[in-house]
Amino acid sequence: MSSATLSFTAPTGHGPQNITLAYARVGTGEPLLLLHGIGHHRQAWDPVVDILATEREVIAVDLPGFGESSALPHGLPHDLPTTNAVLGAFCAALGLDRPHVAGNSLGGLLALELGRENLVRSVTALSPAGFWSQAERRYAFGVLTGMRSTARRLPLPLVERLSRTAVGRTALTSTIYARPGRRSPEAVVAETLALAHAEGFTETLRAGRSVLFTDDVPGVPVTVAWGDRDRLLLPRQGIRAKRTVPHARLVRLPGCGHVPMNDDPALVARVVLDGSRAQEASAARTSFSTVAL
Repeated sequence: MSSATLSFTAPTGHGPQNITLAYARVGTGEPLLLLHGIGHHRQAWDPVVDILATEREVIAVDLPGFGESSALPHGLPHDLPTTNAVLGAFCAALGLDRPHVAGNSLGGLLALELGRENLVRSVTALSPAGFWSQAERRYAFGVLTGMRSTARRLPLPLVERLSRTAVGRTALTSTIYARPGRRSPEAVVAETLALAHAEGFTETLRAGRSVLFTDDVPGVPVTVAWGDRDRLLLPRQGIRAKRTVPHARLVRLPGCGHVPMNDDPALVARVVLDGSRAQEASAARTSFSTVAL
């Protein structure tokens, strides 16, 4: 999967700003944008990328202030309107015409926002943020803050030593994976470092304190999928998502945690591809109806 950086100008509430994002691109077909969660990086999608790339041109991006992407310029908030403006400009700079989008956690919320603004062809949201009660949000933010603090305190040699055993990988990542032993040692080290060094973590978490997703997403096929072993954003939040977006397809991911791509790559890839195919089916029905008329 070839990786690159892209510098472009994005419209924001503080005027046009120069932004640089890191991304990786592979495959052929209709474009599919992949968005990771807070504190993670684009490599969270690695377990499913090869499957997705058999049908889609896959673009996995590091969100602003995460992975290899720099934080937003000084004075710009890491909030939903700004981040979505940046992602829209990123797609335009790459020549992506309304890509499909799939996101996990924060990325799922961003995917839904892009769908609400009709900037994408289809949305697949895996355990998306924004459907919590205030108590659930406080719990999730407390867990995330604790994970970040631990990642920053652990010396690298200890992280590397822990990652070499299934027990150690469980200690490091069981909050987000239901099957942490399946994650490779190299991936566990990389994502622990990504969490520790994420420049945008604090500002993004602060901006999320008042976030609730309360709007429908009309005119765009939406799939919401939730791992039944999600310990961070509890599965009952999927029911709220379905109430908010009534036409969404709500899918249960058996045996999967908050970041399901590593727990069951084949299932997650199928859910994402099925979600993007829904747009194709809808377009075909529209074309048939037009011809029939």
